[in-house]
Amino acid sequence: MKVEDVSFPDPARNLEYDDEMLRRVDAADSGDVLRFWHAPSVFVVLGWTCREELEVNTHACRQDNIPVLRRSSGGGTVVQGPGCLNFSLVLSKARHPDIVSITRSYQYILSRVIRALDACGVAAELRPLCDLVLSAGEKKFSGNAQRRCHRYILHHGTILHDMDLALVPRYLCMPPKMPDYRRGRPHGDFVTNVKLDVPVFKKALADVWAGGAGGVF
Repeated sequence: MKVEDVSFPDPARNLEYDDEMLRRVDAADSGDVLRFWHAPSVFVVLGWTCREELEVNTHACRQDNIPVLRRSSGGGTVVQGPGCLNFSLVLSKARHPDIVSITRSYQYILSRVIRALDACGVAAELRPLCDLVLSAGEKKFSGNAQRRCHRYILHHGTILHDMDLALVPRYLCMPPKMPDYRRGRPHGDFVTNVKLDVPVFKKALADVWAGGAGGVF
């Protein structure tokens, strides 16, 4: 698996790069890719089918000059910015038969993320369909979404590790659809940061996808 650690100052460019990566790999059938990136500034990003008027506090975003963007994958609306690590995977359905089914694909991918987190001392669990939560307190720190093409999928994942969590209720409304495990909790009681040595986690996740071999970077 090829590993890229590529970030851009412009939030929109970071999203575009993932789509370019998917197109490039799919066209050449060149193999799986894992990318890490951070956004240096705050922005809001909607999932492909999300409705801004229902999920975003547009008044606060305009007041604070916060961009509202849309990504090509599904999932919900999130706040991004410093303290939020992004990981993107482009995976071949032929090489990974488990990702053909969307439910199974989240289990397959996120079980590996959980293994990497465990190696960093973070006890995490999967909650349907595609959230990662702390085992203690069942608070969410990672959201995930996918764009599914004919031969490859693009998987988007986030990990909150040093995010200003007060930004979440400022810029986001309560979502119209919520997983059962949330139990109606407001943003402040539902999301959390994890204590994470980011370089160590990057290495651990790359090693998991490389089958445990060292020297990925």
